[in-house]
Amino acid sequence: MNRAPTPSPESSQMAQPPQRAAVDNSNPLDRVDAPLVDSDLLLQGQREIRIAHNGVTYRLQATRLGKLILTK
Repeated sequence: MNRAPTPSPESSQMAQPPQRAAVDNSNPLDRVDAPLVDSDLLLQGQREIRIAHNGVTYRLQATRLGKLILTK
């Protein structure tokens, strides 16, 4: 009859998983220090506007379902 070897005290201790850094799961949209601009103010009754940013023109569109799409 074969018996499993008796573990030594050193091998019986479970290895601890590495500690992970705390992750900030807060929503960046909830920041109170960032300015809030209403989309109606940007769109001014239009369904689409162009936005110039750092020499690049972007297009902001309001969909029929009330969502916003920003594209280059």
